[in-house]
Amino acid sequence: MTARRRPLSRPSPNFDERRLPVDMVVLHYTGMTHGALERLRDPAAKVSAHYLIDEDGTTYALVPEGKRAWHAGVASWQGESDINSCSIGIELANPGHDHGYPAFSSAQMAALVTLLRAVVKRHDISTARVLGHSDVAPGRKQDPGERFDWQALAQAGFGLWPDFPINGDWPMLARGDQGEAVAELQDHLAALGYALAVDGVYGPETVAVVAAFQRHWRPARVDGIADTETQGRLTRLLSQFLDA
Repeated sequence: MTARRRPLSRPSPNFDERRLPVDMVVLHYTGMTHGALERLRDPAAKVSAHYLIDEDGTTYALVPEGKRAWHAGVASWQGESDINSCSIGIELANPGHDHGYPAFSSAQMAALVTLLRAVVKRHDISTARVLGHSDVAPGRKQDPGERFDWQALAQAGFGLWPDFPINGDWPMLARGDQGEAVAELQDHLAALGYALAVDGVYGPETVAVVAAFQRHWRPARVDGIADTETQGRLTRLLSQFLDA
């Protein structure tokens, strides 16, 4: 897959200085039916990203990669909470869950792959650290969500996807459950990178994190319930991640 053109320069004033080296990419959807480019460049909005990719694959460069764009908000991954400082933020034009949530176009995905090839090479970013906004902010965000083709992106070399087949038998866990099995699930999610207390109680925080995991790695059903398939994919991913 190849994009049609290089990024077009559309500078945004919404940035400050990085405090950390770049080692992550965070993908978003805009969650707007129109006007995303203008909002990401509006000083009053106080939001931005390094890049925006339109539905037709047109890519806009908004903030220099050496600067800290304002895209992740309150977020965390693998113990790091200043995600804006250590990441490149890429917005994909898509109205999102509140406005019909269409699939991402093939032109958009092709442009993303082209952009990621350059970004990942420049910063030597591990494939395991190409993530979604919902991964780093599971209690607040759903984007880019379950209609984003994470599997195709992983096949292109960006992000993890669980190897198959997955063998094992895990008990179904859901809100209200408590005990050692819940603590083990929480420990595995935290080991992958999610900010999650390991307390053995399947409360709202665990529901949100499991749903975020499903949006990325088990998109066929996003319900916050850790069924056998969800836990199997988590186990496989964790093995791949530790080996990455």
